[in-house]
Amino acid sequence: MAKISRIAILAMLFSLASFCKAQTLITPDNDKLVYVGRVCTANPSAYTWSYPGVQIHAVVEGTSTVSIRTKAKCGDFMVEIDDREPYKIKVGEGSGTGLNLAETLVAKNLDKGQHRLTLTYVVEGLTLKPVFYGLLLEREGRLAEQLPQLPERKIEFIGNSITCSLGIEYPEPGNPKSSFANENQYYSYEAIACRELNAQCFVVARSGIGVYRNSGGKPAGDKDVLPAYYPYTHFQLGGDRWDFSRFTPDVVCINLGTNDTSNPSYSVDLLAKGYDNFLKTIRGNYPNAKIVLLTGTMRVGQRLADMKTAQKRAIEWANQRGDNEIYRLDFTPADGSLGYGQYKHPSARQHQQMAKELVPFLRNIMNWE
Repeated sequence: MAKISRIAILAMLFSLASFCKAQTLITPDNDKLVYVGRVCTANPSAYTWSYPGVQIHAVVEGTSTVSIRTKAKCGDFMVEIDDREPYKIKVGEGSGTGLNLAETLVAKNLDKGQHRLTLTYVVEGLTLKPVFYGLLLEREGRLAEQLPQLPERKIEFIGNSITCSLGIEYPEPGNPKSSFANENQYYSYEAIACRELNAQCFVVARSGIGVYRNSGGKPAGDKDVLPAYYPYTHFQLGGDRWDFSRFTPDVVCINLGTNDTSNPSYSVDLLAKGYDNFLKTIRGNYPNAKIVLLTGTMRVGQRLADMKTAQKRAIEWANQRGDNEIYRLDFTPADGSLGYGQYKHPSARQHQQMAKELVPFLRNIMNWE
């Protein structure tokens, strides 16, 4: 009888401990969560995406800790809490449940008042295939009735590894195993520019991609270039089609052409036609947006000149169609004075310089204070 009583007491204590540690799961489809980026919402309990720069915004209250439940080992996030310094978290191994789930602490030691939370996915998700199952708060925690306040200005960036921030955290000297491990889109030129301009930052970018041919691709062009992927939510040729009404940018910045000119076997004519066709697509989706074609910072000499020539031709053709809201900006080519990232990609300081050049240009054409 005494033995049974001890077992009953232990069970009761275990249940009490479990109750005290209970958490509240805020599922991805909660209407108090706000997203920026191409997020697939087909499964209300598991949101997915492919591109870097996806943001999750929330206002939490009544909890001293916040965690995220995701697929295990799905990449890195930058965390912003109120006006504190941002920091990076890495999603690790799963919980051992066999479901490939990970619960990663995002914030701790919060007071029980309201706190603004922004999570930014800062690496490419194509191979990592991130899945977001929700936020975990303490048992009494909740999302505030007040929705997160996002900037009214909106900018879409379409690009390649430069926009993905490939190699921005490359350790010199160093020999990292993974290129994605050295990405951090939070410190990319576009993210810095958007923070300076107080604008939402919407990214569609993939390393190695081009507008008519990919890195090392066929001189006559490739089928799997970014314009082919652009209609879809994920980086895949098919599946869930993106609803362009979900995000209407004021301006679209296109940083493509570096991979198209990745070796001497390319065609300036085909590159110009590639830009032209993609500009038609962008204009069809966003009739009122201004569009900016960017070059740099990884091309110099003839290849850079060819990119400029192709872009100017495409803009001239657009002007002939009556579209006079397409512009160009040439970033200063990298010369090593600001260091290099992995594979001679822009360093963190180079990205800062790019943002310094982009911000006044956008202020001017958009008439933004």
